[in-house]
Amino acid sequence: MSDKKLTISELTEKMHELVKSKGWYEVDSKRPQTPRNLAVSLSIEAAEILEHFQFGEEIKDQVELGSELADVTLYLLQLASVSGIDLEAAVLKKIEVNKTREWDVEE
Repeated sequence: MSDKKLTISELTEKMHELVKSKGWYEVDSKRPQTPRNLAVSLSIEAAEILEHFQFGEEIKDQVELGSELADVTLYLLQLASVSGIDLEAAVLKKIEVNKTREWDVEE
């Protein structure tokens, strides 16, 4: 592994290389890379993160938690890509929107 930090685009390209190498872009793939399938997989992987906190606040296995976070990231990159969403632009736009929002304000 390199110490070089990768951009979202570079991570997405690495994810595409993996998916292509597994044949998951093929028409007859048993793992079709559709937005729906990817959204379902993303939700399942995100739920697996919760297992690490099911009975407490402490992280018991940081390596395993990191693995689950990586799964979520890969599905997120894939979902954005096949949906034609520039994830970097979407994140930057959302940060700007959130700067104008107020939380914890009594109504």
